[in-house]
Amino acid sequence: MNDEKIQVRVTSSGQLLEVVVLNKRMDNIQVVLGEGVHNVRCDLVPTRNGSAYVGNAMGRELV
Repeated sequence: MNDEKIQVRVTSSGQLLEVVVLNKRMDNIQVVLGEGVHNVRCDLVPTRNGSAYVGNAMGRELV
């Protein structure tokens, strides 16, 4: 099985992370950060102007 992966940017540090996409819809993208038992799920929602998706994971903003 091939996992779809996308890159997200952590706004505080500017670091790029490659994350696995669990579910993808127009109003929500659900991604998984990390692997194994220490993974974290995050919901990305569209911005007001619709140019990007943003979300929060463990107090960090992802774009």
